[in-house]
Amino acid sequence: MRWRRVLVALALVTLAAAAGAALARSAGDPGRQDPARAVSAGLRCPACQGESVADSRSPIAAAMRQVVADQLAQGRDGTEVRRWFVQRYGADVLTDPPATGVRLLLWGVPVLTLLAGGYAALRTLRPGAARTGSAAPWTPDARRAWRVASVGVVALVASVAIVADRLDPPARPAPADPVAVALQLAHDLETQDRYDAAAQMYQEALRDRPDDAVRLRLAFALLRAGDGAAAQRTARDVLAREPESPDGLLVLGLAQRNSRSVEAGDTLRHFLAVAPAHPAAAEIRRLLAAGREPTGR
Repeated sequence: MRWRRVLVALALVTLAAAAGAALARSAGDPGRQDPARAVSAGLRCPACQGESVADSRSPIAAAMRQVVADQLAQGRDGTEVRRWFVQRYGADVLTDPPATGVRLLLWGVPVLTLLAGGYAALRTLRPGAARTGSAAPWTPDARRAWRVASVGVVALVASVAIVADRLDPPARPAPADPVAVALQLAHDLETQDRYDAAAQMYQEALRDRPDDAVRLRLAFALLRAGDGAAAQRTARDVLAREPESPDGLLVLGLAQRNSRSVEAGDTLRHFLAVAPAHPAAAEIRRLLAAGREPTGR
């Protein structure tokens, strides 16, 4: 029996050495030295194929990296930052979303089986079991059959889990909608008064989904960023298709005012005629009546 104890001791030493080596490698992981990169590496770039936010060069990934850095600078840890992204874009934004459904069951069953088998072995094969009467005496053949059956069940369940995972791999969830991510990022950037960056995100969204509603949001962001010329071009683009667009007229009129264009008054009065109940109408009336120049901020 002594040689068995030696083998067990050697196995434990080997496992301990392997665990130590793994910890040493983890401690030397560059991602751990750079929290922002470690968090970004766990996020999927919604505008890329199989790239993480840390590795992608897309503008959306760059904006997401900036959000990660900002939140870490505010004192949030990596788990809180990942939770923030999941709450906005769903678990698909993670490069390694948690296992769910059948996949989780397939890997949970072998673990439960191992635990149950180990518990049963302890209860039935321990030397004192027969003496205390908690189990019937086992013959050598019965013990051998029990062991073979236990190993067979565990091997079968584990094989099913492994083979099922390979033959029918779980469908990888589609990445988060890049347009939705870009729009949400733009909105978050606007709340931080970062209108230049927000305008860039709106332009990214427009590349994949040309939409006048997005163009108007881009026009407002450009106006607030101080780029009146670009705001006017974007508003005129919308008004070319929808001449009575209240928001298009509003942005155009405000941008004209900022550039001291003689057309500004007519454009804003046109806006009031088209949308007298618009949330901005009262402010525009007041500014026009006072002869002041609204700035759009």
